[in-house]
Amino acid sequence: MSATDPRPPASQPAAELFEFLCRMGDNTLVLGHRLSEWCGTAPALEEDIATANTALDLIGQTQMWLGLAAETEGAGRSADDLAMTRDAWDFRNLLLVEQPNGDFGRTLMRSFLFDAWHRLMLERLTLSGDPRVAAIAAKAVKEVAYHADRSAELVVALGDGTEESHGRMQAALDRLWPYAGEMLADDAIDRAMAEAGIAPLPSALADPWEESVRTTLTRATLTVPEGAFAHRGGKDGARHSEHLGHMLTTMQWLQRAYPGARW
Repeated sequence: MSATDPRPPASQPAAELFEFLCRMGDNTLVLGHRLSEWCGTAPALEEDIATANTALDLIGQTQMWLGLAAETEGAGRSADDLAMTRDAWDFRNLLLVEQPNGDFGRTLMRSFLFDAWHRLMLERLTLSGDPRVAAIAAKAVKEVAYHADRSAELVVALGDGTEESHGRMQAALDRLWPYAGEMLADDAIDRAMAEAGIAPLPSALADPWEESVRTTLTRATLTVPEGAFAHRGGKDGARHSEHLGHMLTTMQWLQRAYPGARW
């Protein structure tokens, strides 16, 4: 196989690889769009710019993940087609990233929980047996390391800040914690990727993720909710919240109204 050949090696399951790549790309696409919704309305100019830049980083990563997914699928679709013409039930993003922004504290908490996982996943993917996956991860992890450090610092600053900021961050954590477990749950696609040496099992990230997250939350004087319940259904497309459909209506409207439109 040449360096430019889009076909996966014969030992790699193409259908499962396509699903995995869509999961990675859909996560960054949906969260990137959610963060872009703050453009021009964030509570401070510095946060407005930083949040917009983070959104651009994630959209750039989406282009790479969904571009490789389209090549792997071999059906003539592009990254743009996958992003702008699929319906909600075809998306494979985590339920966490599609949750509405809420106040800025909830936005930060959502990013913090995801960033900690995203960083660990990309670090492991740089060792992927698929050189194309490893190359994307090596580029993306540099950006995501900054995202993770920044969101953690802000969670600490606000959690251990005023009574008002502490209360909002605790409320955000209480609301979003039940969505975190989906990131660490294994399914058939995950097992196929692990067996092929392409990606780690999400469950293998559970201990380092929890250690990192709990350490930061302790510094932020926030209390981790009790209970192990976790919402699921996003990454296999079995169930999305109504919020994803509303978001896609906004995000995809131009391509839906004018199919094939190009700048």
